[in-house]
Amino acid sequence: MSNAWQYYLLKGLSFIICLLPYKGVLWLGEILGKLYYRIAARQRRRALQQMQESLGISLETAEKHISSLFIKLGQTFLEMLYMPVLNRETMDQYVTIENRHYLAEAVEQGRGVVLLTAHIGNWEWLGAFLAMNDFPMAAVIKRQPNDQHTRILNEYRELVGIEIFARGTAELVSAARALKSGKVLGFLADQDAGTSGLFMEFLGKMASTPTGPTLFAKKFNAPVVPAFIVRRPEGGHKVILLESFYYEDTGNEIEDTYNMTSKMSKIIEQTIRQYPDEWLWFQKRWNTPYSEVTIKHEQTVSSERIGKQA
Repeated sequence: MSNAWQYYLLKGLSFIICLLPYKGVLWLGEILGKLYYRIAARQRRRALQQMQESLGISLETAEKHISSLFIKLGQTFLEMLYMPVLNRETMDQYVTIENRHYLAEAVEQGRGVVLLTAHIGNWEWLGAFLAMNDFPMAAVIKRQPNDQHTRILNEYRELVGIEIFARGTAELVSAARALKSGKVLGFLADQDAGTSGLFMEFLGKMASTPTGPTLFAKKFNAPVVPAFIVRRPEGGHKVILLESFYYEDTGNEIEDTYNMTSKMSKIIEQTIRQYPDEWLWFQKRWNTPYSEVTIKHEQTVSSERIGKQA
């Protein structure tokens, strides 16, 4: 049975949300987030457990952070549906940026830019803001379990000027070409990478970590610019850009790949620790069991494949 009705339901809800003032969107999002906190018991328990284990904090403190997180997620969901009304003028009212020059200088080099980010804050608005501020944006995304959710998300991403490529498909070849042509290619690099990732410590526990950003940075000698978006206390968002860096080639590919991937992972970890109620704590970040015997170094093969097809 087709689930296309879900797409049209979301489109209808989006139409209604787009009629509201932004403050109304935030207010409804807060209510939605509080409701979600009460009914999503499984996600709430997982988030609390993973936060306590990772940050070594009390249950009371964790509950405070997770309660805030769910409110922000409710607001983020409605903000995503609000994207059709966004333009350069309105976006500049809702979002400020720190250290814009880091990304501008990286783009000017003409090698393309690997944009390192994570599920922190409203990551969809991060890409939208940069695209509307004249950065040539593209993104490697993971398809949603529900294809109708992917459909509307990709539609709204493209609406604001972001070119989309799906992870784990032949579209990665096109993503490589986009980077080679000078685009800013965004990666959400905080998800479990399964057996194709590299195991390293993340927030105190061994986690399978994506190597995609490293492989693209290595192949094209592209600068990596970390970029995150967090909510401002007075409303709206703040984009934070960090100084760019490059893949360092010492001749030991496995060690160099590990070191680069670890550096990126630590940047994400530091940002999560700084803004603990902004990260998606209930995602299954540590889902792949750690075993030194079963670790695979597929990054070398993937790197060669990208190089041959780009």
